[in-house]
Amino acid sequence: MSTEEVGRRRAWVMAARPQTLPAAAAPVAVGVGLAVGRDVAHPLAALAALVGAALIQIGTNFANDYYDAVKGADTDDREGFTRVTQSGLIAPEEVKRATYLTFAAAILVGATLVYVGGLPILIVGLVSVAAGLAYTGGPYPLGYHGLGDVFVFVFFGLVAVTGTYYVQAAAVLAPPLPLTVPPETVPPIAVVASLPVAALSTAILVVNNVRDMETDAETGKRTLAVRIGYRWSRVQYVGLLVLSYLVPVGVWLAGPGSVLVCLPLLTIPLAAAVARTVCTRTSGGALNPALERTGKLLAAHAGLFAVGLALGL
Repeated sequence: MSTEEVGRRRAWVMAARPQTLPAAAAPVAVGVGLAVGRDVAHPLAALAALVGAALIQIGTNFANDYYDAVKGADTDDREGFTRVTQSGLIAPEEVKRATYLTFAAAILVGATLVYVGGLPILIVGLVSVAAGLAYTGGPYPLGYHGLGDVFVFVFFGLVAVTGTYYVQAAAVLAPPLPLTVPPETVPPIAVVASLPVAALSTAILVVNNVRDMETDAETGKRTLAVRIGYRWSRVQYVGLLVLSYLVPVGVWLAGPGSVLVCLPLLTIPLAAAVARTVCTRTSGGALNPALERTGKLLAAHAGLFAVGLALGL
């Protein structure tokens, strides 16, 4: 695809990868749903968390596009979506500059949350930005050493959901600028509720890495999929899906929530259909749609779980 075929604005949209934004919105939705269910919702804090999460996601996408190109991990043989740096649609230095500007914007948004979340949210925000850069950049890029799955599970699941809940609860329950985590602002249910988002966000990465397994291996990008192969990557994918459905059932059985927290089970048919593709196909033509469908599964599951938590707790 040449620069003549793709306009500059469209190229930047491609670089931002809007199809990945459910991974930023889903944890915020669950964190807000839980906050509503526990009567600590704070709309302005939730909005800032959403904008910050989206900027970190986009910044990570820019960094991935840039570093994969300069490190030689993106080649013409790759079957995934077009990468703007490798394809020449946008100059490498422009993508690099956009990466740092986006992360800077995320830090500015996060600074507004420091007033309510204090030192804990400052530390979490800075570590999240650093991890986003380290995913494919730096001296030890996480994605190149089989740690990308851990990064996504932790930062786009555990941290994002509990962080969203925390800033709302802190705004309602605690005085401004706390130096430590105030009581009742990170209850166990917040960590448990983050697990389905963590699992499905990681499942998106699994599909991406299974699709790129052969080209990644050729270019020295040792993702977890490259390390464990097709069979165990598929086991990982199915295991992540199973975890995402066990958690709502567990929350319901543990009480005192109602059966409404099990609303995500309505998405099981979609999960089964996309799992069938991931477990039987390896081509980009099949796995690119599976990647998008896993993103839609994350959005649907998180949306229903958020509603269930808001109404069922």
